[in-house]
Amino acid sequence: MNMEFIGKLPIPQEIKAMYPVTEELTAIKEARDVEIKKVFSGESDKFILVIGPCSADNEDSVIDYISRLRAVQEKVKDQIVIIPRIYTGKPRTTGDGYKGMLHQPDPNSNPDLIKGIIAIRNLHMRALSETGFSCADEMLYPENHRYLNDLISYVAIGARSVENQQHRLTASGLNIPVGMKNPTSGDISVMMNSITAAQHAHEFIYRNWEVKSKGNPYAHAILRGYVDEKGHSFPNYHYENLLHLSEVYAEKDLKNKAVIIDTNHANSGKKYLEQIRIAKEVLQSCRQNSDIHKLVKGFMIESYIEDGAQKIGEGVYGKSITDPCLGWAKTERLIYDIAEARA
Repeated sequence: MNMEFIGKLPIPQEIKAMYPVTEELTAIKEARDVEIKKVFSGESDKFILVIGPCSADNEDSVIDYISRLRAVQEKVKDQIVIIPRIYTGKPRTTGDGYKGMLHQPDPNSNPDLIKGIIAIRNLHMRALSETGFSCADEMLYPENHRYLNDLISYVAIGARSVENQQHRLTASGLNIPVGMKNPTSGDISVMMNSITAAQHAHEFIYRNWEVKSKGNPYAHAILRGYVDEKGHSFPNYHYENLLHLSEVYAEKDLKNKAVIIDTNHANSGKKYLEQIRIAKEVLQSCRQNSDIHKLVKGFMIESYIEDGAQKIGEGVYGKSITDPCLGWAKTERLIYDIAEARA
């Protein structure tokens, strides 16, 4: 094989023994899980905001950002459930570039996967213990989920992973909501097939074990826009897109039919300031159509302390080193506007 075996990684059980979660924190996460699931099942009319940096790149600035969200959450708790994004693995279209904290706990240093596993667990633990937030992460590598499964309350499966069998089957064995993005081509049938697979029970191989999943009734859609063969971005958050998805869902024998709207990526053409306008347009669509109102459960928003993005090494505190994000002042105002629109 054309690869070097550097070292065997500790299994999740070993990492959890080294960095255990207290009973108090476990109870906080479990209560959060229940609250979030009720939104997807329709038992709660609250709105979900999966919000935070494109990728978690610095522990202190991420915790600073999430602490700010904590104060806002208390003010909008009757309308909104905030799930901070702590995305610790960054998918790369070509495979090149910063792959996230899991690979590089220090973006300026060489990859170190053992340190990365410890770093991402510590970061999620700090968020839970210091702010009371159990957070969201992207399932970039399904076999790594158990390093964090006792800490996180939401999982996203990206546009480049949604067709992968192992992602779908692993999602079927999780007991928290899992969002399936439409693929970069925009073919929502791929996304719907992924949701169907995740909601069904399966037997498969996971971490060298034969396992049987029960199916995840909280698997749902995420619309993130799409890219054509010439590389042009196109949105799929407009009224007619949401109405079409509602009609497609109605034809499916699925539980807890739901969608989260990703306001960035191809929906915004990565013009991060457009996220504000997109969110407000979707809220208007919800007001105009009861089926859309019932289907749309929230937004996924890329946001950090400072507007925009920077290159690795520039050293601006709280500014994304991957995709550009909405800064804190604009983020705070947007959250209050969403809460007011939902009141």
